[in-house]
Amino acid sequence: MIDPGSDSWNYVAAMFSYEFLGGGIEYDTIERIHRGEIDEWVQALTQSGLFDRATIARIADSWHQAPRQLFDMLVLDADEMTARRCSLAWSSLDRLAPLARLG
Repeated sequence: MIDPGSDSWNYVAAMFSYEFLGGGIEYDTIERIHRGEIDEWVQALTQSGLFDRATIARIADSWHQAPRQLFDMLVLDADEMTARRCSLAWSSLDRLAPLARLG
């Protein structure tokens, strides 16, 4: 897991949090992260040149184990209403996930 107080956490949060500013996030994005589809985010980290391979691998492993960690980074700087809306969407996906596995 990435330590929320670490430099890596802060840099990643700063890189991606603009996605959620002003309510600009789409439900599909939250849904993909919830399913663990994080490759585009890992690719963005790689292309940024800010992190070495070991750090990127550690972050990717952490996100694969707990996609919520990526989500939390993304909503870190969002306005209150956007953060609430996104959190409600995530909670809804948590409730639906067991049903999706059955179907």
